[in-house]
Amino acid sequence: MCSANAGLESDVMHPPALAVINLACGYTDRPAVLQGVSLVVHPAERVGLIGPNGSGKTTLFLAICGILKPQAGTVALFGQAVVAGQFYPSVGMLFQNPDEQLFCPSVRDDIAFGVVNLGLAPAEVAARVAQAMEQTGVSHLADRVPHHLSGGEKRMVAIAGVIAMQPRLILYDEPDAYLDRRARRRLVQFLLTHPAASLIASHDLELIAEVCQRVVVLDEGRLVADGLPPDILSNAALMERHGLEVPSIYR
Repeated sequence: MCSANAGLESDVMHPPALAVINLACGYTDRPAVLQGVSLVVHPAERVGLIGPNGSGKTTLFLAICGILKPQAGTVALFGQAVVAGQFYPSVGMLFQNPDEQLFCPSVRDDIAFGVVNLGLAPAEVAARVAQAMEQTGVSHLADRVPHHLSGGEKRMVAIAGVIAMQPRLILYDEPDAYLDRRARRRLVQFLLTHPAASLIASHDLELIAEVCQRVVVLDEGRLVADGLPPDILSNAALMERHGLEVPSIYR
């Protein structure tokens, strides 16, 4: 481990956005996907989560959201313990494939879907949808059919659907998948300016270097490194040991 999670002993009055402590989690056919994972993300912090395929990144996201029940350990969001099967509006998740989040007849309806289910007044729903579309640059797509959009447009619409619910922590699973250069630039600008805490899982280490303030490495279900992007991403021995390549910015 390159450095310890200094934030684990957080101020009770100012809890971290996310506190994962000694988490063990898995599935019936793979019971030990995560083993003893501890991780803290602070409010407004952007943390990159990197590791080889099958290292447990998506499993960690599912446990954080309360979709997957831990076998051991705890997860807390802003000081609130996560119980599997319950809904936590303080956290939002962007899936790797945006088609999994887009199913309504129009972009506007898709972005509004989650907000409507929060039970808010129609005026508040409309205001949140308009704000989310503006923040993600998709206002001009409001009446379009989501599945007729480009990959980059779908990605930004899916992000708009997440931020319309105003979560304080957002989990991004490969957020730049399917994006061309222009769409990727828009995504980078969004990630750098949106105020929510972010945990960003990506194989695009250039993206991680551009937007993240901290990087953690997950391999074989364990967190093996935690530190500043230059310290982690430029460490050729560490990166090679865990099936990763040093991004060009640090070569």
